[in-house]
Amino acid sequence: MLAAGWAGAFPLVSGLGPHRSWGLCAAAGYLAAAVAVLVLPRRWARGGSVAVALLGAVLVPLFVLVVGGQGQSEVSVIERSGELLLRHGTPYLAEPRTVAEYTPYLPGMALFGLPRALFGTDGWPARVAGDARLWCAAAFLGCLAAAVLPTRLRRGRPGRPGRPGRAATVTAALPGVLPVAALVASPVVALPLCVSGVDLPLAGLCVLALALAGRARPVAAGWALALACALKWTAWPAVAVAVALLAATSGRRAALRAAGTAAAGTAALVLPSALRSPGPLLQQVFAFPTGRGDLPTPASSPLPGRLLADLGPAGWYAALALLLLAGAAVARSLVRRPPQDTRAAADRLALGLALAFLLAPAGRFGYLALPALLLLLPRLAHLPRAPRPPLLARLPRLPLLRRTQAPRPQAPRPHAPRPHAPQVVPAP
Repeated sequence: MLAAGWAGAFPLVSGLGPHRSWGLCAAAGYLAAAVAVLVLPRRWARGGSVAVALLGAVLVPLFVLVVGGQGQSEVSVIERSGELLLRHGTPYLAEPRTVAEYTPYLPGMALFGLPRALFGTDGWPARVAGDARLWCAAAFLGCLAAAVLPTRLRRGRPGRPGRPGRAATVTAALPGVLPVAALVASPVVALPLCVSGVDLPLAGLCVLALALAGRARPVAAGWALALACALKWTAWPAVAVAVALLAATSGRRAALRAAGTAAAGTAALVLPSALRSPGPLLQQVFAFPTGRGDLPTPASSPLPGRLLADLGPAGWYAALALLLLAGAAVARSLVRRPPQDTRAAADRLALGLALAFLLAPAGRFGYLALPALLLLLPRLAHLPRAPRPPLLARLPRLPLLRRTQAPRPQAPRPHAPRPHAPQVVPAP
């Protein structure tokens, strides 16, 4: 009911057409999901309610918006960058004149716009197949499936120790599917999935990279990090967190392999476009989102960093200084207390990104959905967690907490008899 009320408020307060359309469909879907909980049998109530919510809040509004050609400006930006990448080898316009002509993403994001360039817009089947939101959603769900299910289904006899069978391995991962599906049906994911979908592949790749790092797969984690870092530069802190996790659990060599793979993969995806149009990339990807571009950024939510930046150049530099201090504090925590499992790594990354979005000179409230997903997904997916010592063992050993014990009296040790020296008898 809470989700239905939240979605039902969009047609009343939102000034964006896609948000109002989603709110109408999603409110009806959430109400139907609440009714399904009351009507269906108890053992089918949870699954049926989640299925109804997915249908009403994700599938129906997504189909309506895609067929009707409605969406946020990010969708058209990604699709245009895909066409530019296919025709000119760079996703950036040389001389953008309006905000809509800016592409504030790294070249990897243009890959989601390539289907539009290939399928075109003639007829609703082509519009559906080429819509960037569907490909962003597919990447997000694929990353979640790879993170929830075991990375490698090992074949073996069901009863053989250390070699679980395929059915047993899949069954062990199924408890995390229903909570993740409920999260996808919730407004936190359903709204961005239907209206834009830009940040979902980034969140999915970050969770997948941390899950692979927790399973001691440094090369695979490095490739996932490379794909994430080629989408948006806000994913770059994930490299440091994953490297710290691997260094603490798998050793320095595994951490270096992951870092090298991530750096090489990111360079292979970004450098061709960067060398072809270095000026537009710097202006549109780095200067424009931070409020230092030729045009003002529309990311103007009243967050602390934005409020400081509105005070003038001194406020902008103050926000930047606070941002750097927060980043240094998170980096210090990675060195002193590195994460020991996927959940702890996701929490540390969520903390760093939340501080970055709050203290950045330009930002939106919607950016905070990424830290929220990083906090929720590893827990709902039941990703493995390192065993933790008892609470008393984790308390700091202060002198006041130590028990003073009296020395135990020691029993006197029995003295062994000294051997008598042999008597020397003088010779006659």
